[in-house]
Amino acid sequence: MAEKIYVIGHKSPDLDSVAAAISYAELKNKITQTDKYLPAAAGEVNRETAFALEKFGFSKPEILKNAAGKKVILVDHNEFSQAVDGIKEAEIVEVLDHHKIDFSYDKPIEFRVRPWGATCTLIAQLAANNGVELSQNMAGLMLSAILVDTVITKSPTTTDKDKEIIEKLSQIAGINWQEYGLELFKVRSSVSDLSAPEIIKSDFKDFEFKSGKFGIGQVETVDLNEFKDRNQELLTALGELKKEGGYHSVILFITDILKEGSLFLVASSDEEGVGKALGGKLENGQAYIDGIISRKKQVVPKLTEAFDK
Repeated sequence: MAEKIYVIGHKSPDLDSVAAAISYAELKNKITQTDKYLPAAAGEVNRETAFALEKFGFSKPEILKNAAGKKVILVDHNEFSQAVDGIKEAEIVEVLDHHKIDFSYDKPIEFRVRPWGATCTLIAQLAANNGVELSQNMAGLMLSAILVDTVITKSPTTTDKDKEIIEKLSQIAGINWQEYGLELFKVRSSVSDLSAPEIIKSDFKDFEFKSGKFGIGQVETVDLNEFKDRNQELLTALGELKKEGGYHSVILFITDILKEGSLFLVASSDEEGVGKALGGKLENGQAYIDGIISRKKQVVPKLTEAFDK
């Protein structure tokens, strides 16, 4: 095998991060007719990722704990605060993402960012552009990622391109995407056997603002009542994480995908400011805010405007 190039997503890997690593590594190998591209994960996969991998017959990718001295392609992120340990000592050869750009590197590299709802949407389009046919199982895995990231097309991050790709992948996979999307979110929101820190970290990202470091986690559910008896437990865990990690604020928002609103649980050095930025009023670190369901399109921009001046 030629020198390995690891295709890897962000820490606290979610389904799009892992599916993008697997699908893009395969696509790169097919295009280059090599086997040097290997999928990797920057941590243990979460519940719905494990479910989708098993459903479509894929193994969990290798966990890469430190990228120092290795060649890597970053997928589903470009901020070093979210990247695998050792990223500053790694050789980055390419970036493929759908988030805002916060990236600096001292060499010219391939850098693809599209304002679409999921990284797997980009990869599906690249496969089509290169005349590469996707297998039924690969289409199913990529479809899973896009459905989660677009909240079954309900998220404001959803674009016409995502909808087009969802239709194409669902035909290849032989899946009714609306029904399968609800199945995915039932798996995603089943938290009865998870600890509070596990719930918070299941889909969690760090953001560096001028006011300090923010940690933002999200859980989607089809029934907020599943969490009603655990709010205080989650708030306590958020406070502990804030102290241990040196955060300005740690936020968990629990999104009801049917009602299209989110319950925010917050541990912050400026609770009033966070509530005001989000457009609500936090009481005892809690607030339900109607209409907010996207971290990328709604929560992060609001916090950036308030805390990154």
